[in-house]
Amino acid sequence: MEKIAVYPGSFDPVTNGHVDIIKRSAFIFSEVIVAVFINPGKNPTFSIKDRVKMLQEATKDIPNVRVDSFSGLLTEYARAKGAHVIIRGLRALADFEKEFQQALMYKKLNEDVEILFLMTSQEYSFLSSSLVKEVASFGGSIENLVPEFVDKYLKDYFS
Repeated sequence: MEKIAVYPGSFDPVTNGHVDIIKRSAFIFSEVIVAVFINPGKNPTFSIKDRVKMLQEATKDIPNVRVDSFSGLLTEYARAKGAHVIIRGLRALADFEKEFQQALMYKKLNEDVEILFLMTSQEYSFLSSSLVKEVASFGGSIENLVPEFVDKYLKDYFS
């Protein structure tokens, strides 16, 4: 039986922490859909097209990963894709409370969905897209924090 999972996020931009969660998820599930959320309430640095493109490049060597984008309710998106699992990455205790609250809402909206929390690898436990953008904006090194091509995207953006 095929097990499909959705790993949603803004991925603005994708970091090595995201890639770590994607690779580990791909080991568990027959298909992982990395779904870039189009959030009208946020003003992302990169366009949806660029974020999808970066994720496609970052996951090109993982055959059971597909990149997509969506707006609206995540639980409805998961249902439409035939996914019964939503993957959420946790970095630290501070993430847990918010993620736990969201997970309960997901279950309220779709009782057929399970939420799987994956702890990030220790080396990425401090890492966030916002932090990466902040360091890059000041010309700091983000080497080994993002895929090499993302580093170039950020350097081009902030130059």
